[in-house]
Amino acid sequence: MKLKKQVTVCGAAIFCVAVFSLYLMLDRVQHDPTRHQSGGNFPRSQISVLQNRIEQLEQLLEENHEIISHIKDSVLELTAHAEGQPALPHHTPNGSWVLPPESRPSFLSVSPQDCQFALGGKGQSPDLQMLAVYSLLPFENQDGGVWKQGFDITYEPGEWDAEPLQVFVVPHSHNDPGWIKTFDKYYYDQTQHILNSMVLKMQEDPRRRFIWSEISFFSKWWDNISAQKRAAVRRLVGNGQLEMVTGGWVMPDEANSHYFAMIDQLIEGHQWLEKNIGVTPRSGWAVDPFGHSSTMPYLLKRSNLTAMLIQRVHYAIKKHFAATQNLEFMWRQTWDPDASTDIFCHMMPFYSYDVPHTCGPDPKICCQFDFKRLPGGRINCPWKVPPRAITDANVAERAQLLLDQYRKKSKLYRSKVLLVPLGDDFRYDKPQEWDAQFLNYQRIFDFLNSQPSLHVQAQFGTLSDYFDALYKKAGIVPGMRPPGFPVLSGDFFSYADREDHYWTGYYTSRPFYKSLDRVLEAHLREAEILYSLALAHARRAGADSRYPRSDYALLSNARRNLGLFQHHDAITGTAKEAVVVDYGVRLLHSLTNLKHVIINAAHYLVLGDKDAYRHDPAAPFLVTDETRPSQDSLPERTVVKLDASPRFLVVFNPLEQERLSVVPVLVDSPHARVLSEEGQPLPAQLSARWASATDTVPDVYQVSVLARLPALGLRVLRLHKSLEGHAALKASVRLYLHGRDPPGRRQEAVPLHVFPAAAEDFCLENQHLRACFSGRSGLLQSIRRAGEEREQRVSSEFLVYGTRTSKDKSGAYLFLPDGEAKPYAPKDPPVVRVTEGPLFSEVASYYQHVQTVVRLYNVPGVEGLSLDVSCLVDIRDHVNKELALRFSTDIESDDTFFTDLNGFQIQPRRYQRKLPLQANFYPMPTMAYIQDAQSRLTLHTAQALGVSSLGSGQLEVILDRRLMQDDNRGLGQGLKDNKRTCNRFRLLLERRATANKVQDGRPVSFPSLLSHVTSMHLNAEALVMPVAREKLAPAALRSFVPLSTALPCDFHILNLRTLQAEDDSLPSAEAALILHRKGFDCSLEAKNLGFNCTTSQGKLALGSLFQGLELGSLQPTSLTLMYPLGTASNSTDVRLDPMEIATFRVRLG
Repeated sequence: MKLKKQVTVCGAAIFCVAVFSLYLMLDRVQHDPTRHQSGGNFPRSQISVLQNRIEQLEQLLEENHEIISHIKDSVLELTAHAEGQPALPHHTPNGSWVLPPESRPSFLSVSPQDCQFALGGKGQSPDLQMLAVYSLLPFENQDGGVWKQGFDITYEPGEWDAEPLQVFVVPHSHNDPGWIKTFDKYYYDQTQHILNSMVLKMQEDPRRRFIWSEISFFSKWWDNISAQKRAAVRRLVGNGQLEMVTGGWVMPDEANSHYFAMIDQLIEGHQWLEKNIGVTPRSGWAVDPFGHSSTMPYLLKRSNLTAMLIQRVHYAIKKHFAATQNLEFMWRQTWDPDASTDIFCHMMPFYSYDVPHTCGPDPKICCQFDFKRLPGGRINCPWKVPPRAITDANVAERAQLLLDQYRKKSKLYRSKVLLVPLGDDFRYDKPQEWDAQFLNYQRIFDFLNSQPSLHVQAQFGTLSDYFDALYKKAGIVPGMRPPGFPVLSGDFFSYADREDHYWTGYYTSRPFYKSLDRVLEAHLREAEILYSLALAHARRAGADSRYPRSDYALLSNARRNLGLFQHHDAITGTAKEAVVVDYGVRLLHSLTNLKHVIINAAHYLVLGDKDAYRHDPAAPFLVTDETRPSQDSLPERTVVKLDASPRFLVVFNPLEQERLSVVPVLVDSPHARVLSEEGQPLPAQLSARWASATDTVPDVYQVSVLARLPALGLRVLRLHKSLEGHAALKASVRLYLHGRDPPGRRQEAVPLHVFPAAAEDFCLENQHLRACFSGRSGLLQSIRRAGEEREQRVSSEFLVYGTRTSKDKSGAYLFLPDGEAKPYAPKDPPVVRVTEGPLFSEVASYYQHVQTVVRLYNVPGVEGLSLDVSCLVDIRDHVNKELALRFSTDIESDDTFFTDLNGFQIQPRRYQRKLPLQANFYPMPTMAYIQDAQSRLTLHTAQALGVSSLGSGQLEVILDRRLMQDDNRGLGQGLKDNKRTCNRFRLLLERRATANKVQDGRPVSFPSLLSHVTSMHLNAEALVMPVAREKLAPAALRSFVPLSTALPCDFHILNLRTLQAEDDSLPSAEAALILHRKGFDCSLEAKNLGFNCTTSQGKLALGSLFQGLELGSLQPTSLTLMYPLGTASNSTDVRLDPMEIATFRVRLG
């Protein structure tokens, strides 16, 4: 009662201060004596007076905001000491469950300045906006002659007289870390021979050059070579003959990969290069990813690379950019106000990165200069004119023929410097090929360079040799914007390489592994953070010698396996079946290891008496939450056995925000209750565990407990077997059979009512939402938000796409549907099961190929503001079919929808009627939304899938695809290895408070804070770890709260990654703290977040952030730690601009 009085008094105080501040503001604006002198020497125009008033108002608003923030903090302090447990729910006479109001108020306090960012308006607009380019282009596929997808190129002979053409031929070998063969098989069969020959052959002539990008292969080779060979490699890198380009662990897919993993594989590669070769990459090289994301230039720029190259872009865009000499540009982020994200980008102009498509527009001629195809070899030229070895007799004619191609290619670019890649997949694996290419080209170069009348200088070069020469011609330092080059913003999805062959199928192909990827990613982040914190606390206690530091090798291995899977034939689902299994085994192996790392760290951190810590690998202190019997099976959750003595649970919250979550635990008794570590009962719901649509699993029950979990913390809970009336509250179940047999066995413990059919539609509701469902199909029909009159139609349906009857059919890469989707028509109507309980209610619909569950959490805060949707898909008996889930609404979205890029940023999309249906699909790694002036509907996803909006108010996602044939892109297989796959989503309907047409027409958009947090909840679930030992003294374990203050809610701790010591299997005392400040849109109402959400204009005090630890040092660095940024100062306060990701080298202890 006393607390309620305090809260009331403080609330009244806040109101009074707000009113009084506004009164003061108006008073000062009217009577401010200083304002009258502020005109100075300027003319006293109306506008400048108004401007001054506005500035003063902004300043006063800011002061007011700070005053209110201080009062809120004091209210928080008052309430923090109050009972922090959620109150217990109770049943009302009308049969619904009510949760008492929260004992702790929660605040949303966003500084007005922090809302300005999403409004934009600063900075110049780019010369090329990809959304506008798409709208402008006709996308006609006219025959361009020898350059089939382009046009005839002509030039005047004297064009290079004043400034000669400078040609850099760049030898490269594209090595896929898994595709047709596994990573190891490729290494043993080809890659090791390529690298061995490279060391030998490069030393024969100092004019030779070579570039390499995949560090996963390079590090494996390095581990197997002599010290002498390593020294030779360092010399070749040092003298500029060998260049490491991009330097990531792999050349990642840019559609399905999440930015955590993209950054992690970049750090892994860069750290390896720095430690072993002492080199920092300068240029990016991405010749094979199937379309390009604008996240990549941002990451490369923040890693201090100065230029980059891309290749797989829609042929119509290549042609348009070639015709307007826009193939080289400064690539800028859509949200960048001051050009700080600009990076120079070179787009290759032709069909492929192989030799026939890189010397110039005519592949028939270029193929004659691929000397691996000399007669007598295993491969030849499809254009029927073979290469000829270069001799004194033919060099003049051959050189002239090649120069003509070089000159034509150079006409597509703005500078007189030309890049000519020379390579292909797994090239240069035999010494003979090195000789054939290098000796013949050197003869051509020697001839060209000896003829002043030709005005050409040709040589071998690395990628950076090319960019450096271009910068030198422009008279600027690397990284600056060369004069006369355009600025571009946007991305390059979706990709078509010819005709209407859109590479939009791989956004969904093999969704089981796309999901497993994200599970591993979440576990890696959790393990990194807990390991770093446990090690720092152990170090501070002087106990680090007893801590299993060997866990670091497991972490390192998991980073590399997750990194490997970001490869553009792995997460894409475009490798051979045996290779997919190899990836799956690696992912599962690392997932299992990471669970051990997490358990060891959690064990140390929750022990009340740290001296009692003993690491026993044979008998782990905690049990993993779930197990996976094999790489392609769904997880099986651990069942906790209850008896007279209490069982303890340790629950980890991987979010940097406190969360109020429903935590599920499986137990072997219906008589369970859950207590906090202080012994207070917690709200809990008892449900049956279902084995099928109608049958329960005997002797297994789910207890779902509502617990408040500290940010990045570990909460200790107690499970008791209880026979008296204190057990968990039971959910009730209604089962609508629709023609199926009634259940064989029933669990007496959970009330079950069986009906032959659902008579009518029905609804579920909590304090935020009411969701209504079709009685017949069990599928969602509408949502109504609390306090609104109108129901919003949000109906869901399953659809099926077929594939074409013509020769070109859908495959792992391509989506070539046979027209619009047809409704999914199962043999039988579904069994519909409706569960209603105090903490959550759900509707499960069991169809032949998909089981869908829509759950509504009856809890305050984030969990209760959206619908939890999961689809268990099994289409193993389908033939050439793709299963889609479509939501249809009244939202007047017209032709616009929004998809995320890599979970990092949002890209507006437009449905293009002039393009085929499959061209309008885009990658969706974490979310997609549609909106109009009133509403926004966001589909959040826990795995990357393909998404589109094919009509106004629609949003649809492809769940799985089963295809019986290859699609002629080199794989040689269809997609027939489908698994039972669980796709998880959150559906969030938000009201838009302030929307305007100008704002909505801009090529940039942001999620709301609620949307960001919802996405985090979905992707970083609480981890439940039962204590293995049955008998424990209650005082032995203590909850672990690592943060001393709440983080601003637009900050995300992307990683806290312990850095390696000299011995790379051991940790050093330093870690990389990677922070991301999210951009968000304030125009969506965000009430009832359930946690205290404040923003701070990007300011964060790191010195006092980690409770019980000191920040020994703090050094801002480039993204991948290669370059220190500025000098390490004594200040531990940092500031980030919205959208920025920043890395700090820290020492905690």
